[in-house]
Amino acid sequence: MINNSFFADDGIHRTINQYLTIFNSKFYMEGIKNSLMIAIFSSVVAVIIGLIAAHSFTKFSKNTQNRLLMLSNVTSNFEGIPLSFSYIILLGTNGLFTLLFHKMGFDVLGNFNLYSWTGLILVYVYFQIPLAIMLIYPSFQGIKQQWKEASALLGGSKLSFWIRIGIPVLLPSIVGTFSILFASAMGAYGTAYALVGSNYNLMSLQIASLVTSDVTLQPQLGSALGVLLASTMVAAMWFNERMMRRIRRDLR
Repeated sequence: MINNSFFADDGIHRTINQYLTIFNSKFYMEGIKNSLMIAIFSSVVAVIIGLIAAHSFTKFSKNTQNRLLMLSNVTSNFEGIPLSFSYIILLGTNGLFTLLFHKMGFDVLGNFNLYSWTGLILVYVYFQIPLAIMLIYPSFQGIKQQWKEASALLGGSKLSFWIRIGIPVLLPSIVGTFSILFASAMGAYGTAYALVGSNYNLMSLQIASLVTSDVTLQPQLGSALGVLLASTMVAAMWFNERMMRRIRRDLR
């Protein structure tokens, strides 16, 4: 892919024009910006909800926790085109809940557009949350009950325990989870394609259009975009590694 990105459209001559085309085009830069925004926003929301959900899991019995984890595991694999079609059937313009609420006189979805930025964020967050729970949940097992008791004996409140002890212990897991969710959202293609098609400008959709389209077939330009997409993921992993070394003493 890297090698192919340095060829001209004829596939013969070497050039860096593919990268110059990307950085000088508002269309491609907008796609990169949109992908970064949706990846960052959906990952942050999923991490926050995942933290709350994973902590809630620890309040149940062991058997219930196992069942909830199994449900999260199954849900985390429900993504791509099937997920988009499910949302279209339920919340689309003629979706089940859209028509049902309208029939009942509760037009709560009257201004909601599933095929917009809001709808795309909703679907991305949905398939990110189960993965966030699966990744964060094991970290809560490392927080010992004795720490909470010791903090309470020393006059600490529940809030001060989480601020001074709980969150710092969970921080490596939070940072690592965010990096994985970010990379997952950046590379997501099937979900976005089935939901918005070519109506929304995303990096993954641009790449697919350039390497499969009968009209705008430019595999060299698509390879250059692919290299930039891979670079953002490598940068996310590098950031994760740097943060881990700052947070975890055993890696210093």
